[in-house]
Amino acid sequence: MPRVIGIDPGTVSIDLCGLDQGRVFLDRSWPTAEALADPARFILELEAAGPLDLVAGPSGYGLPLTRAQDATDEDLRLAFLAAPHERGGIGGLRALVRALARSRLPVVLTPGVVHLPTVAVHRKVNRVDMGTADKVCAVALAITQQARQSGRPLATVSLVLLELGGAFTAAVAVAGGRIVDGVGGTAGPLGFRAAGALDGEVAYLAGEVSKALLFQGGAAAVAGWDEASTSPERLAHPATPAEQTAWEAFVEGAVKTAVALAASVPSPKEFVLSGRLAQVEGVSHAIRQRLSSFAPTRLLEGFARTAKEGAQGAALLADGLAGGANRELVELLAIREARGTVLDHLYVIPRERARRRLEGGPA
Repeated sequence: MPRVIGIDPGTVSIDLCGLDQGRVFLDRSWPTAEALADPARFILELEAAGPLDLVAGPSGYGLPLTRAQDATDEDLRLAFLAAPHERGGIGGLRALVRALARSRLPVVLTPGVVHLPTVAVHRKVNRVDMGTADKVCAVALAITQQARQSGRPLATVSLVLLELGGAFTAAVAVAGGRIVDGVGGTAGPLGFRAAGALDGEVAYLAGEVSKALLFQGGAAAVAGWDEASTSPERLAHPATPAEQTAWEAFVEGAVKTAVALAASVPSPKEFVLSGRLAQVEGVSHAIRQRLSSFAPTRLLEGFARTAKEGAQGAALLADGLAGGANRELVELLAIREARGTVLDHLYVIPRERARRRLEGGPA
């Protein structure tokens, strides 16, 4: 049985989950800013956990399965979708991956939803963010959990995962144990920090949509809070008209997205909630209550105490890729068969124009 680690890079924290013969041996969460400020220390933590058979590394919007050492500059631009001069987003992730590639660690970068052959091509039209690589990992955990709890094969799993993250809200649909559709955080409903999908006229009025803009305008901004310092728990206790508006917009937006995505799944067996905001009881209860009229709804409960669901799912994928007990899960999700780039299905703008933007040139 392999010894592996899964990494989940979040806006708030970067989490590590290690499995050795299926048992947790590493369960750690680092503040994102701290980990990115000192990549050498982060890598030492991983090396100290060795020897390792595989590490599922931070992959951003994802790539077809790629060894970190083999990832080109263009691969990393496509995975993290930020031009060199951009200051927004999770700055430093690309540098962290480059540092991982220089190490001796067996790191691989994994796909996002848009790369998977199990998602119909027509659902990818003019889409980039259908769910980042860490959302695929969280789904891996949800699939495994439903199969275990029901006592049925992985190939019978049917669900919609609703990820309520510290910044974004996203959703992914699963039918027959395979991912078939998704709505990523920058294309989805209002998040806690991020606005989600932008009205086209809003994008026009903004003049230029920077990476930083994608991380602004969420429920915290609607409520009038300092987005960087306000705890998500506050959302569950609105005390002003602005806070009530933020609450209703966040909860209703999440519910509508999950229900709409269920159209891609014939009678989903359940809705599953994950992410930082799913741990806020008031938020979770309100969303579960509204979704329960469509299908049973539950929280995603992992096997680690500290590491987020994405890190746990990444560890499961790493285990399967390394020949462990989760081989069937990897095969069902078609991780090895992932192909293409996040730009392959653009029609509203030329793909070469998008590439020039990522390279820092004139669009």
